[in-house]
Amino acid sequence: MRSTLTNLANMFRVPDLRKKIFFTLAVITVYRLGANIPCPGIDFAAVQSLASAASKGGVVSFLNLFSGGALTKFAVFGLGIMPYITSSIIIQLLMVVIPKFEQWREEGAVGQKKLTQVTRYLTIALAVMQSTGLAYVFHNGGGGLLGTQSLNIDLIPDFTVPRVLLIVLTMVAGTVVVMWLGELITQRGVGQGMSVLIFTNVVSTMPSGGASVKAEAGVFKFAIIIALSLSLLVAIVFIEQGQRRIPVTFAKRVVGRRMYGGQSTYIPMKVNTGGVVPIIFASSVLYFPILISNVLPSHGFWKSVQTWISLHLAEPSNLWYITFYGLLILGFAYFYAAITFDPHHQADVIRKQGGYIPGIRPGPPTERHLQSILTRITLPGALWLAMIALLPSVMLAFWNIENYPFAGTTLLIAVGVALETMKQVDSQLMLRNYEGFLK
Repeated sequence: MRSTLTNLANMFRVPDLRKKIFFTLAVITVYRLGANIPCPGIDFAAVQSLASAASKGGVVSFLNLFSGGALTKFAVFGLGIMPYITSSIIIQLLMVVIPKFEQWREEGAVGQKKLTQVTRYLTIALAVMQSTGLAYVFHNGGGGLLGTQSLNIDLIPDFTVPRVLLIVLTMVAGTVVVMWLGELITQRGVGQGMSVLIFTNVVSTMPSGGASVKAEAGVFKFAIIIALSLSLLVAIVFIEQGQRRIPVTFAKRVVGRRMYGGQSTYIPMKVNTGGVVPIIFASSVLYFPILISNVLPSHGFWKSVQTWISLHLAEPSNLWYITFYGLLILGFAYFYAAITFDPHHQADVIRKQGGYIPGIRPGPPTERHLQSILTRITLPGALWLAMIALLPSVMLAFWNIENYPFAGTTLLIAVGVALETMKQVDSQLMLRNYEGFLK
């Protein structure tokens, strides 16, 4: 304990690191302020009803998690960082099918700047579509976003074109400011900016969510949930740090009078390659048909389609929801792992650098070997992600607990961002001959 306090004090002994920490805290304060300022033209009584309904499940509860409660308040930062996350995922997926994007990625800093600019433009386009869709949906009672709940909620009583344009413009501008704040943290603060903002969102909902669970489930169930969450926290740290190290040996070669190579290193392959990305993308896919169902005609065949989607895809405790959600997470975990780690590219790089994996010939045999390891190591990571994401649905189905703030997704994000941020702080301390936090 004393050593930990000493290491904590070391963070503030370094002037440069101290400035970065205080700057990050200042940006987080501004971000939380914007997450609590509602857009103009919103009915405040309806906002309170929406917040109460969102705590009882539905797709909007997941989206509200990533906005830190700002979505149900229809705040200036109501969309949070979800448009940027979705945009980044789409750009990564498009790299597989658009050669120009792949070329930019290979260009280094110059190409990365171009990709970042495209991501920003796509974020603005997604923010316009999402804010317009949400304005329409919550003018008509929330649709399937609130699950099977039937509520007469109208956040925008004066639903006119100028009023909707003002709300959309406000939320899109808020999204642009959120992007800017995230980039400021990355450039001048501590940690990766967008990840820090996500961490802020999910952690900010824990105290109120814990109080709700205690009031709803009682002390005994609350104690069991806390014990389960602590066990899950330890397991998440263990899985997040888990990796398969593939040894690589470089052959010796003589250049002039110098001898190079003859060294051994390894390629780290994480058990959970995609992190929380497959969960986010699977949720976005489930969120899309629910939004579409709200603009379908409400009679005849389309009425039956709306009813089926509302009953099966908008209710977290439904078996169809659990099945579809789990399968989507498994599929996207494999897909994202294939994008993040390309066996063909890795085998080609190893061959060009004069290296080889012991016992495996360079070229196609190395590629097949890496592909086999990637397929086998992704399976436990994908099953782990599915279990984490479906834990709230299981609790909802068996214990009838409507609000579960210590879900695996929340803990996964919090642990992942905390570990990465502490690694960055550690590197800063080690450069100045201080002892770090991570042993």
